[in-house]
Amino acid sequence: MPEWDSVYDFVSVGSGGGGLVGALRAADAGFSALVLEKQALVGGSTAMSGGMVWLPVNPLLRAGEDSYEDGMAYFEEVVGDSGPGSSRERRHAYLTDGPRMITFLQGAGMRFKRCDGYPDYYDNRKGGKAAGRSIEGLPYDGRRLGEWRHKLQPGLAASIGFPAMTEEIPAMMHFNRSLGSLRVAGRIALRGLVSKIRRKPLLTNGSSLVGQLVERAVERRVPIWLETTVDDLVVEDGKVTGVRITRDGVAKNIQARKGVLLAAGGFAHNEKMRREHGGEQRTTGEWSMSNPGDTGEVLATAMALGARTDLLDEAWWLPNPSSYFGMSALNSARQRAHTIYVDEAGKRFCNEANSYVEVGKAMFARDKTARAVPCWLVFDDNYRRKYTHSQTSVGRLPKEWLASGKIKKGATPAELAAACGIDPAGLVSTVESFNVHAAKGEDPEFGRGESAYNRHLGDPGNKPNPALGPLDRAPFYALRIYPSDVGTCGGLVTDEHARVLGEAGEPVPGLYATGNITSTVMGRTYLGAGGSIGNTMVFGFVAAEHACGVSS
Repeated sequence: MPEWDSVYDFVSVGSGGGGLVGALRAADAGFSALVLEKQALVGGSTAMSGGMVWLPVNPLLRAGEDSYEDGMAYFEEVVGDSGPGSSRERRHAYLTDGPRMITFLQGAGMRFKRCDGYPDYYDNRKGGKAAGRSIEGLPYDGRRLGEWRHKLQPGLAASIGFPAMTEEIPAMMHFNRSLGSLRVAGRIALRGLVSKIRRKPLLTNGSSLVGQLVERAVERRVPIWLETTVDDLVVEDGKVTGVRITRDGVAKNIQARKGVLLAAGGFAHNEKMRREHGGEQRTTGEWSMSNPGDTGEVLATAMALGARTDLLDEAWWLPNPSSYFGMSALNSARQRAHTIYVDEAGKRFCNEANSYVEVGKAMFARDKTARAVPCWLVFDDNYRRKYTHSQTSVGRLPKEWLASGKIKKGATPAELAAACGIDPAGLVSTVESFNVHAAKGEDPEFGRGESAYNRHLGDPGNKPNPALGPLDRAPFYALRIYPSDVGTCGGLVTDEHARVLGEAGEPVPGLYATGNITSTVMGRTYLGAGGSIGNTMVFGFVAAEHACGVSS
């Protein structure tokens, strides 16, 4: 029997949304809770993200706007049969416990806004909603965090330089394309100016969500130990009873009397694991934009205990240009007019404006027959003239981009193709065929712009289809697009109570898991903005209630 250096009821491994919500729920029920984080900053992938939470039937929706039945139909229609991580029982838990979780957080003082009009990613499928089901935290005064303000993992707003809410970003990027978008951009600018004058640091996106969670955890005296690694799980008579950690260079045993929650993320930056488990979607992680702490040690520890796994070849794919371009608007060019993605043969292979996860998977699927990893983003001078390209560039590509050779240029599609190593005849044929229909706002091959989601992220000033326009103005441009990701999303198989399951399907006593360390309830797809955060927060909440015996 180990000697315990500290004793808690509930221990969360990882300080993202799932770990914090789990600890907060346990503490609110009167149990002692501890959060362990190996990095020097709190928040993990959740803090780095847009901070949206996708959740059907959530309490911010209008009465009668959504239903359990619609939510379940949407799962069945879009996710389908994708393995045990998205069993009907886990979907039921997501749809029933998720709304309770939001109500609980609101009762604890957290403030959310419904992202009205931000559509589900498959709004035109059964159960999908064009008005959307996503919510996000309101702009949050970082001063409320005290010393913790400077211990937050940097978020999206810090990268773009504006205190924009995630739901506002599509309009902000098109500030020069419609009066409505200009109003939104003006609101963001005014918010930033007032914040600066008042010396009131505003946190938005994932920073708002994590900041609010950390404030509640501190209020409830939940310790958050940074720079603390979990070296092993302590198992007694087949039950996980605690963790072995290293903190300040000292090894310690921490008892968890009710349960251990693994919320430590996936293995996006673990080259060995990605090569071993990537299957037909194998990368080394070199293109990943995920949390730097996404290195898989805790997942490997649970696997060594005999935990069952699934979907280890999956990730939250996010097609992107190379890191050379930084936080440019080129990563969303596929959703604007006058652009296409093509493979090395010069052929399109997907609806470019669909979910980033779907498009990333389409790149791997196409690569089996024609090289599409990387593929090419092709656009014309209409695109160059109309849109923002970086924080300081509108209607003009930065000279250094062209000088670097990372963006190719040609007077004709054939000349561009030759510069890129694309089949010239293939690209010419594709552009000619695409233009005939795109001029009328149509895409009979892939349906681009037919869904509310496609149109929402497109150019509001481009008629008749915000997501679609011909490539008919010289010169033409192209750059490589890679299947980047913001984290892996396969791992431990858990049940509807978030209990980790063994190879035979039996729960591992005392061990729970949530988030990117698990096989997600979203399966091999992404249902709406904030699906990954919804997954981790809901099952962190569920785990704490089950472990602590809290009745719903």
